[in-house]
Amino acid sequence: MNIEHLKFPIGKYVAPKVYSLELLKEWISEIVSFPKDIAKLTKDLSVEELNWQYRPGGWTIKQIVHHCADSHMNAFMRFKLSLTEDIPTVRPYLEGEWAELKDSLSDDISHSLLLLEGLHAKWSLLLKELVLEELLLEYVHPEHGKKFTIQETIGSYAWHGNHHLAHIVIALENKGNKFDI
Repeated sequence: MNIEHLKFPIGKYVAPKVYSLELLKEWISEIVSFPKDIAKLTKDLSVEELNWQYRPGGWTIKQIVHHCADSHMNAFMRFKLSLTEDIPTVRPYLEGEWAELKDSLSDDISHSLLLLEGLHAKWSLLLKELVLEELLLEYVHPEHGKKFTIQETIGSYAWHGNHHLAHIVIALENKGNKFDI
C-alpha cells in the first residue's frame, strides 16, 4: 500500500457532472449512518488503539473522531447559512491545528461520538426535507475561491465520513504502526 493510498484510501472526492435523486439519497443515507458506523468501529478500543495512526505522520484514531465532530459541525453551519443567506461566504478553519488542540488529543472520544450522534440526527432532518431549489443554493468557500452547491456538499460530506472510516479501518488493520509502503 503506498502513502497516497493511505492518505486517500477511497480516492479523492470528485463531484459528479450530473446529480440524481438516487445518488443524493445514497449520500444522505451515508451521512445519516455515519455516527453509528464510527461508533461501531471505535467501540471498546483501548487507549493504545485510539492512539494508532492510519499512516506515518497521520492523525490517530482519536484525532479522526474528534476531527469528524469538528468538521461536521462546520458543514452543518455551512448548510444553514446557505439556506438562510444569499450565497454566504463561509469561514474556513485550520483543521490541522484544531487536531492538535487539547480536546482533539483527548483519549475520551465519547463526547465527540455523542456530538456526532446529535448533530447528524439534526442534520438528517434538514437533509431529508431539502427541495430542488435548496439543493442548488450555494456558498463561497474563500480557501478554494469558488462556490459550492448544497448538493455538491452533501456528496463531499458523505465522502468525508467514508474517507475517515477507511482511515480508522487501516489503523486497526495495521495496528497503527505496521505500514507496507
